[in-house]
Amino acid sequence: MIDAALVGAGGVLGAVARYLVGQRLSGRRATASVNVLGSALLGLVVTLPVGDSVLLAVGTGFCGAFTTFSSFAVEVADLSTDGAERVAGQYALLMLVGALLGVGVGTLVGRGLG
Repeated sequence: MIDAALVGAGGVLGAVARYLVGQRLSGRRATASVNVLGSALLGLVVTLPVGDSVLLAVGTGFCGAFTTFSSFAVEVADLSTDGAERVAGQYALLMLVGALLGVGVGTLVGRGLG
């Protein structure tokens, strides 16, 4: 039960943070920003010597609610449907590379701090 509460608390904070980013940035910029930043944070937290509670709250809860694969998928589908297949492909590739680089940077920072 405590594990679920940790995930829930982290999820609430992640969802609010995602909403606030969406208020500052719009559309694909907001989606790309939260996905790359969330990936970097996840890379950091899984690398640091933190306990299971932090992993549940930050990794599963916060990062899970902050990042958004579904919005990314809808944006790619919308671009494709609107006849912008090339832009859709470029956006999908950029998002994947950006998220992987984010994880890599977070991991490197975590190793440096840990």
